[in-house]
Amino acid sequence: MFLVFKKRNILFYGFVIVMIVALIATISVSSVAGVYFGKTTRKIPVYSVAVPDDDKVIALTFDAAWGADKTLKIIEILKEYDAKATFFLVGFWIDKYPEEVKAIAEAGFDIGNHSENHLNMPRLSSDKIVEEILSVNEKVKGLTGITPVYFRAPFGDYDNGLMTCIEDLGMVGVQWSIDSLDWKGLGVKEITGRILPKAKSGDIVLFHNNSDHVVDVLPVILEGLKQKGFRFVALSEMVYQKNYTVDSQGVQRKNNQ
Repeated sequence: MFLVFKKRNILFYGFVIVMIVALIATISVSSVAGVYFGKTTRKIPVYSVAVPDDDKVIALTFDAAWGADKTLKIIEILKEYDAKATFFLVGFWIDKYPEEVKAIAEAGFDIGNHSENHLNMPRLSSDKIVEEILSVNEKVKGLTGITPVYFRAPFGDYDNGLMTCIEDLGMVGVQWSIDSLDWKGLGVKEITGRILPKAKSGDIVLFHNNSDHVVDVLPVILEGLKQKGFRFVALSEMVYQKNYTVDSQGVQRKNNQ
């Protein structure tokens, strides 16, 4: 009886261990946040950059998907303030406004990739994601000789699959730390209030090239940030392209720094 009881115990505890391991595996695979034994595996794009305290820099970015009426004026205003910036372009926008694409490059601004068709990228297959990104890179290079390094997803919607594709292409995913919400039709006062009080070194600010009041608010933002001691840089001057880490808050840091 003793031996039988012992064998039953061994079988019981063995069964319990197997069930626990299976449960943990199921939770790990299905977890939305990608949590494995308490550690996150979620890949996060760059929202801002940790820069030296004495280097007060900020990056202004403009997404271009629809319309171009104000693009040349934006370039003019930026030049007046000796401000660098980055424009994230959609493929069908490039097709429609090739001269504006050339003007952006000729003005010395960075050009980023905003996908070919402005789709929800995480819903696409890996092959389709790569196709969406490479198509824009080829178009930009054909017009300007420049191959984009930074990618911003439409709607700011990333997942690990998209981030892996971006990394495999040798590019860097970039979001923003300050959203002007200019696409909502906010006025100058509202947009200014969203940016000037919050701005800190290493921030990335999101605008849209054809929003209602972008050309009205841009001089106000530039003047206000300039008075605070900020220098306006393109992403290539601030965002690292290799040998970096991005923490859970989206802050990019140079390794061994």
